[in-house]
Amino acid sequence: MEIILKYFSDFTSGQLSQFKALEALYKDWNEKINVISRKDIDGLYEKHVLHSLSIAAIFDFQPGTEIIDLGTGGGFPGIPLAIFFPEVKFLLVDSIAKKLKVVEGVATAIGLKNVTLMNTRAEDIKNKKFDFVVSRAVAPLKDLWRWSKPLLKTSTKYEVRNPEIPGRHSPFITHRPGLICLKGGDLTSEIRESGCRPHIIEIAELFPREFFREKYLLFVPR
Repeated sequence: MEIILKYFSDFTSGQLSQFKALEALYKDWNEKINVISRKDIDGLYEKHVLHSLSIAAIFDFQPGTEIIDLGTGGGFPGIPLAIFFPEVKFLLVDSIAKKLKVVEGVATAIGLKNVTLMNTRAEDIKNKKFDFVVSRAVAPLKDLWRWSKPLLKTSTKYEVRNPEIPGRHSPFITHRPGLICLKGGDLTSEIRESGCRPHIIEIAELFPREFFREKYLLFVPR
């Protein structure tokens, strides 16, 4: 938990309680339904929670923003982001029902009111539009963009932080919605094959720790 507070502050007591509760909840649920590798469960806050919050280090989602987490798995990045942004609406989607059972159990236990769940595949979602799609290590960028583009609105407003100037914010700007995904490794071929031109941020520049080397945040605007 301390690693979260090293990089973020200004949480309410309720948010702090929610973040603190995650470790025990995930350890308990992971014994019943494995959604986090056993070698990673002890590093939950760095490898899953802080990794998810790299999105919050760059984007200040405004109240009422609608976000879909495709392939949420055990609830990452959706659950940490929903705690961080209590006035933002999150739809967490996964094709595997038992994973959503874990997400539902965690969200209910910590009292998250801004999260809904859907057991489906991305390509089967119809008649819904979102400001942003978020995803973590779910599929190649080519596929993620193909699934995401039909789900995105045509315009939105968001605020972007400059990671080189902590605490400084750019003015609100009107911009296209987009896909925000967390990926690792050499992405050269994957990006080329996708046909996308994403903005790329090295997460190690936000959180200078060994775990985040060669991990990236990609933003593909609509």
